[in-house]
Amino acid sequence: MICKILSISLLFGGFQECSSHECVDPLVSSLYANSFLASSRYNFLYSANFAKLYGSSGWSPSPRDRQPWLQIDLKRKYRIQAIATQGTFNSYDWVTKYTLLYGDRWGLSGQKTRNVFHYAFTAKHIRLLPLGWNTENGGKIGVRLEVFGCAYDSYVMQMNGDDSVAYMFPGKRLRTLQDHFAVNFKTLEQDGLLLHSEGVQGDILTLELRKGRLVLTIGLGSSTVNQVDGRTTMTVGNILDDQHWHYVTIKRYGRQVNFTVDAHTETAICNGDFTYIDLDTQVGHRTRQVPNFRGCLENVFINGINIINMAQDQEPEIRIPRQMHYACRDILWKPMTFAGPNNYLQVPGFFRKPRMFVKFKFRSWDYTGLLMFTRFADDLGALELGLSEGQVNVTLFQPGKKKLQFAAGYRLNDGFWHTVDVAARDNLLSITIDEEEGSPLKITNPFTVRTGDRYFFGGCPKTNNTIRKCETKLNHFHGCMQQIFIDNEPVDIDIILQRRWGRYAELLLGTCGITDRCTPNPCEHEGRCIQSWDDFICLCENTGYKGEVCHMSVYKESCEAYRLTGKSWSGNYTIDPDLSGPLKPFEVYCTMKSDKAWTIVMHDRIDGIKVTGSTVDRPYIGDVNYWNASWDDVTALANTSMYCEQWIDYSCYKSRILNTPNGRPYSFWIGRNNESHEYWGGAFPESGKCGCAINQTCTDARFHCNCDADYRQWYSDKGYLMWKDHLPVRKVVVGDTNRTGSKAHISLGPLRCHGDRSIWNTISFTKPTYIEFPTFRPGSTVDISFHFKTYRPHGVFLENSDDWLRNFIRIELNTTQNLVFIFMVGDGILNVTLRSPVPLNDNEWHFVQAELNVKLARIKVDYQPWAVRRFPGQTFVTMEFTHPLLVGAANRTLWPFLGCLRGLRMNGVTLDLEGKANEEQGIRRNCTGQCLNATIPCRNAAQCIEGYAAYTCDCGNTAFDGFYCHKGELYTGWVTSVFHGAPESLRLLGYNDTSDEIEFSFSTFQTPAVLLYISSFVQDYMAVILKKDGTLDMRYRLGLITHKYQLSFRNLADGYPHYVNITRHNRTIRTQVLWELVEVDVHIVTPLFLSLTPSEVGDIDYEIQRHNSPGLVGCISGVRYNIYAPLKTLFRPNETEPPVTVQGFVSESNCGAFPPVHGYVPWEADHWFTSIGETTYPRICTLSLSEILTGSTIFRAALPPLFITDIF
Repeated sequence: MICKILSISLLFGGFQECSSHECVDPLVSSLYANSFLASSRYNFLYSANFAKLYGSSGWSPSPRDRQPWLQIDLKRKYRIQAIATQGTFNSYDWVTKYTLLYGDRWGLSGQKTRNVFHYAFTAKHIRLLPLGWNTENGGKIGVRLEVFGCAYDSYVMQMNGDDSVAYMFPGKRLRTLQDHFAVNFKTLEQDGLLLHSEGVQGDILTLELRKGRLVLTIGLGSSTVNQVDGRTTMTVGNILDDQHWHYVTIKRYGRQVNFTVDAHTETAICNGDFTYIDLDTQVGHRTRQVPNFRGCLENVFINGINIINMAQDQEPEIRIPRQMHYACRDILWKPMTFAGPNNYLQVPGFFRKPRMFVKFKFRSWDYTGLLMFTRFADDLGALELGLSEGQVNVTLFQPGKKKLQFAAGYRLNDGFWHTVDVAARDNLLSITIDEEEGSPLKITNPFTVRTGDRYFFGGCPKTNNTIRKCETKLNHFHGCMQQIFIDNEPVDIDIILQRRWGRYAELLLGTCGITDRCTPNPCEHEGRCIQSWDDFICLCENTGYKGEVCHMSVYKESCEAYRLTGKSWSGNYTIDPDLSGPLKPFEVYCTMKSDKAWTIVMHDRIDGIKVTGSTVDRPYIGDVNYWNASWDDVTALANTSMYCEQWIDYSCYKSRILNTPNGRPYSFWIGRNNESHEYWGGAFPESGKCGCAINQTCTDARFHCNCDADYRQWYSDKGYLMWKDHLPVRKVVVGDTNRTGSKAHISLGPLRCHGDRSIWNTISFTKPTYIEFPTFRPGSTVDISFHFKTYRPHGVFLENSDDWLRNFIRIELNTTQNLVFIFMVGDGILNVTLRSPVPLNDNEWHFVQAELNVKLARIKVDYQPWAVRRFPGQTFVTMEFTHPLLVGAANRTLWPFLGCLRGLRMNGVTLDLEGKANEEQGIRRNCTGQCLNATIPCRNAAQCIEGYAAYTCDCGNTAFDGFYCHKGELYTGWVTSVFHGAPESLRLLGYNDTSDEIEFSFSTFQTPAVLLYISSFVQDYMAVILKKDGTLDMRYRLGLITHKYQLSFRNLADGYPHYVNITRHNRTIRTQVLWELVEVDVHIVTPLFLSLTPSEVGDIDYEIQRHNSPGLVGCISGVRYNIYAPLKTLFRPNETEPPVTVQGFVSESNCGAFPPVHGYVPWEADHWFTSIGETTYPRICTLSLSEILTGSTIFRAALPPLFITDIF
């Protein structure tokens, strides 16, 4: 049977019988109408007894009810785990915020919790106080609810401060290796002894309240020989004197102790070397003066023994000096909570009395606030008591005189109850703080006292009444008050308000809702917490961390990270290898180079160690203590580095080192994980050799180390230890310096590392898939950082969730410009959206940072500002995930990420992405994608556009078309195309004065023909001519002289496609025909560029006209001049290209086309692809020209002689 413990009060380690089902039984649905009570009702149909979950009505209070509440009697005590609420049926009435009070009796004297239970509590009665509700569409308060929990067995004992219970151990002694103590208590006292026992050997166990905090002192024995004090003290909780039930457990196994109060657990290792506790005195016996506990105890268990049950049965092991009360009689107290921005309480007083007495108790975290204000009768002035910087400031106002001010007390905003007692009469005013803690502060000064008839507590009301009004410059007080006395008469708030003698606003009556937000300390890395009534701040000075909760490191993780941010000078730097993790920052020396940064950590063995008198059985062990860093710090540095090395040098005089080739090593070194390594500098792991054996330079070839030759001369074995997983060196062990004349000197260099694995740990997702990592358990704060690049408009980077997606975090690219941090951590689904001004799917690296804590959630990308969502002051964050962490996709989404991820860190821990690479699943090491390893690369100098799952070819700057830019625009017949454009347009087309590039391909059987003619129709031109014998010539005219070059000496009129490329740069022309390269120099003094001026008139050179008859009959394709492709523009027109005019008739053709291309079908285009997690196989398709082009025809017509003319 699996037993799931849901409540701290049941953590008895098997001492109580566990239920076979979870503690989530509905407790309200089976109750009768007499179990429900409310402060009022809207009408009969909205009575309290209709407030059951999924009921046909619900409870709504009267609109005139200023403080509505709904109370439920559960008929017995239950352990309550959760609550669910609804609005009234079929209406706009529901609550958005409420306070839940709970207790053991109908009166509910102040117990309070929140609507999200971070630990279970016990109660018989619960009361719901609505604080906020829907106001849209005429909405009002409406409640239907259900409470979930299970039955709870309660054994209670009342302690009045004079009682004690002693439990006699069996055999009059207790000797245990493990213990389990449990007790529940509630009290109004700050101090009191709960549990105590001792042993004659110095063992001790004490549990006591000190200043509202629970202190555990445990000692497993002390040693007078070694002068070791075995006592360990642990402190948990704060303001535990709030008359609430608190649940305490103490678990010990050996020296490890877990101390839990409510939901907060502290763990410690006991001082000393003992593991057993030996107690000879009974539990409950007291040997020192500590006030007895005053309050109620419940379910006291000592190693499974129910102490209260034994006391009720009067077992002989229990000693009780007098009759005990086995019930908890609650103390009647009527606190009130000042929790609103305009809260106040007005009570009446006796008018025009010559003496004034005011007494009250308060507790608060605020530094300032109005405690009390009263105006004297007959316009004699006023008296103001205010909290300022933790003191009570007394201000006496007198008409026509300077106000009188003085202060009393110190640090009164510590959250504890403090008593203020003020007495005043003519010419004398005294104030006493906390009664017995000091004599009253008295002030004598001429003034007259005549009491007024109104006293204001907590603030002044907003009113326009100018007579006897309350005036103050202080803020409203936020905290709790109780036991108010006016002129020595107690103020009964219920009676005063019932008879309408007083007024109030924004008060919670009958409860003290103070909460300690600094226990446990929400500030990480030893940050100091300072709190107010509804918020806290963390002071992170001198911690090395920053942020709302001191979570983010101020420093970089490595010298490499500093180098990448532009730091180029060598020197001392502070690094934090685990960033927001638990390790502290430390100082290192960074040697900055252009391509890498070396991190150097010094230690106390740099100068070397001289060793004598050591043997194998009693070796010398030299610890290596690294400067400014702990062992964990330097280990983390080595873990995250790409490469590490450490120089080691063993100088010997008749002192062997490894005792090679077959002996037991005399010396070795200890590295990471406390593992011994029996190889030396310059050698490889597990080799058992020194560096000289690797280099074959040992003094004696019979041995693998110089020192193993055992000569009476000084030799040395030295070199770098370079196996990173074994570094750094923690200890060096020397064991052969005890013989006559033997001695050794060992020195160790600093740890030197470079690179950062956390920065360059990169993978690429090429298929819809994800990576699983162990469940992320961040606690209450999470920070995430990574680099990504993608072309996709959306995708989920990572997600972690529970079984039902009621608790999750997710980061995703929502659109091309929206980066979203989505989470549900206790207050519904929320998100933070960063809207980038530029697209993020530009296939460039982008750096993402995200953080979530109890104060805010935020996200940023690159150097853009943070997108922030701040939380209310009373927010609790619960990140209890159960599913594995998913990287690359979400648990229930079809939005996988395709692209590259690099350097993923979560709470300072680098996730090894490369270790999860799997080519079959579409996860590759490094950011390779498909372009680098394309099955069919993009042809004709086309640009490959990475798609990770697939790729596309950008044919925009080529003269080709098709999926791989492999298909030229072909035509047959006779045609002339003319390009029209202005000089400005030419520049946009990439026209270059000093260089040209021309390419095309052709096939024909007939000669002669002009294949290409580019001319200004003035003087300058260039032409490629197929002569009558089938050879190929180029004519180039710049200025007055026409240059002729023969491009091919063979007959090209053979019907096969031939490729021609002509490239000119300054005076050099490079030509390529049939893959034959020819370079020529143009030796002319005329300008080195075609002087092309747009024109449509001019004479064509005679030689050109002579070869243009009868014209080209065949195919020509892929025509490109610089970046202008006239055939492609003709058949694939777009708005950015200048128009092409055609003389004659022309159409596309597949003559001379290359063979069909077989390519991979990407998953996005595959209609048979299903979803993530299924096995997919690549599909092969055939891309023929007829499928790529809109049509395929061959043009045959009788037209004038053919030439292609591009007019510039």
